[in-house]
Amino acid sequence: MLQKDPCQKQACEIQKCLQANNYMESKCQAVIQELRKCCARYPKGRSLVCSGFEKEEEEKLTLKSTSK
Repeated sequence: MLQKDPCQKQACEIQKCLQANNYMESKCQAVIQELRKCCARYPKGRSLVCSGFEKEEEEKLTLKSTSK
């Protein structure tokens, strides 16, 4: 049986917020931050909805190390 994604609720809240605000990310920063907080609580790979944030973090680290 598949385990429920621990951050699914926050991901759904982001979708609702974006739809309600004509997809303007700036109006949904609070719910986006809640998802980031949720993702930080779980080990990498535990939450599928966090995979985008994990990839974003990896890209930032790669850019930092190559710009030195």
